[in-house]
Amino acid sequence: MLDDESRLTSVRATALGAVPDEALDRFARMVAKIVRVPVALVSLVDDVRQYFPGATGLDQPWATTRQTPLSHSFSRQVVMSAKPLVITDARGDDRVCNNPAIEDLGVVGYAGLPLFDDQGNILGSLCAIDTAPRIWTDAELDLLDDLAAACSAKLRLRITATRAKREVEARVAAQIVAEQLSNRLTLAFDRGQALLAASTAFANTETLDGVVAAVSNLLGGTLGPSQVGLFIRDDQDRIELTSSTQLPPWLADRRPISLTDPLPATDAVRTSTPVFLDDRPAILARYPHLAEEIEAVGWHAIAAAPLPGPGRTMGALFFAWPEPHPLEIDEQAVITSLAGYVAHALQRASHLQDRVFAAETLQRAMLSQLPPLDHLELTARYQPAHHRDQVGGDWYDAVKIDKDLAIVIGDVAGHDINAAAQMGQLRSILRGYLVDRHEPPSALLRRLDNANHLLGNHSIASVCLAYVETTPDGSHLLWSNAGHPPPVLVGPDGSARTLPGRDPLLGASRLLGRTNHRLPLSPGSTLLLYTDGLMERRSETLEEGIARLHSCLAAHAHLSLDELVDAVIAAVPDPGHEDDIAVLALRIPRHRHPPPETGRDEQQPGREAR
Repeated sequence: MLDDESRLTSVRATALGAVPDEALDRFARMVAKIVRVPVALVSLVDDVRQYFPGATGLDQPWATTRQTPLSHSFSRQVVMSAKPLVITDARGDDRVCNNPAIEDLGVVGYAGLPLFDDQGNILGSLCAIDTAPRIWTDAELDLLDDLAAACSAKLRLRITATRAKREVEARVAAQIVAEQLSNRLTLAFDRGQALLAASTAFANTETLDGVVAAVSNLLGGTLGPSQVGLFIRDDQDRIELTSSTQLPPWLADRRPISLTDPLPATDAVRTSTPVFLDDRPAILARYPHLAEEIEAVGWHAIAAAPLPGPGRTMGALFFAWPEPHPLEIDEQAVITSLAGYVAHALQRASHLQDRVFAAETLQRAMLSQLPPLDHLELTARYQPAHHRDQVGGDWYDAVKIDKDLAIVIGDVAGHDINAAAQMGQLRSILRGYLVDRHEPPSALLRRLDNANHLLGNHSIASVCLAYVETTPDGSHLLWSNAGHPPPVLVGPDGSARTLPGRDPLLGASRLLGRTNHRLPLSPGSTLLLYTDGLMERRSETLEEGIARLHSCLAAHAHLSLDELVDAVIAAVPDPGHEDDIAVLALRIPRHRHPPPETGRDEQQPGREAR
């Protein structure tokens, strides 16, 4: 298996060696960060060694040499078995206990996922390595599997680009005559470079708009077309022009175009075969009914390449030239390869769009509608982390209970579907308690903590639960805080202060006593509840973040409640924040009678009985 020629050919076609590659180093860093391991590798295996074009956390001399003999390779077992290799403690595992990498590289816990080329050959593995025994969770292995799939796709693009370049160079070299050799080799190299540049451009696209923009950039350049079009097939077997560099109205106005229409793009889609016509007579011989249109737009050569997709052709990539343009075998190969890059980019964009839509839909479904209130102002905001498809465990809630209002802000540990699901369960249980019984916040949080344990969820979460009590004498806040960032109260004069009292997180330990706190709310005061994503910045402490929040609140206290919250969201968080942000704000209107002044917070005299 290690010396299989097809596999070794693909390994060599990656054009990678025992030197750092920026993209693959990035994959290694992602593995180390996501599954929290000290060492992560992108390991390629040939017949005599393993080498690491992607690596992080290696000690010397391995960090410099970036390779080992096969005697030190766990990845060789991944290649030979064609399966993931997951090891809790290598020192006691019969499969690898004699491997010198345990001593030399400190490999103890190991999870290696295979990296495939487009023919099913295993090139090596994506490795997560711990220097201590490690029990790998299903969630961690799923994440590694997703990263390995993405890394495999990157390697396949490199292999495709290398093979395409070699094919172009070989075909050009076979056709040129001796006196044209120098010029044709130069042209072939330029086209190969253009193909590699296009490969990179399409590999970096993540949306349909990005693919459209990359297609538009093909105008001119080495291929020299005067017009470029991207046609995408819809569910009704029509093709829609989504990218056009001023294609003629007679074509643009026919959108969407039926696949039965005899046109170059529809023929390419319907037959999954490229259409290459390099002069006007060739065009008119195949499409005589388009004579007037072709004359009007001045086309003398056209090409339409199908976009291969899973199960059917996805569309076509179209080029036109204003002069006769010999479409020789090398240029046909370039155009066909470009169509392949476009097809892969469209599939990736569609997949990412589906994931983003699903994540956004799930998150929106979990956010509560705020109840209508006639005696209080209430508003909320939710801003997801700057990741394409992540949902998280942040939530807010507000439940009207007779004349009182219960407000909640919470955060379940994690930034994935699992965290969102756990959040949904906690939110639903707490809502049920709120409408079923009117108990102090501390009692309900203890009930929630106990239910979390008994139902087997074992979620770790921070929650702040508060009642806004309205009486003839004014409004009061009664709250209990389970490990959540402290609420901020902005007085009528604009001064901001943090509310005290913070008990342990939910899930930290069972049957903990929890404390209630009570505070009068003056007319014109504003209460802000938030999750930690609002303030966290890598470059500063939590105290600095709280000070920045207080300063922003004080500077904008005169604004309406919605304007104030928008100002906070715009100014306080890190612009590239990696955590979700939930904010719930409440204001006591100024026209209410002021509550009795006590001058200090009133903590409930006793902690709740166990």
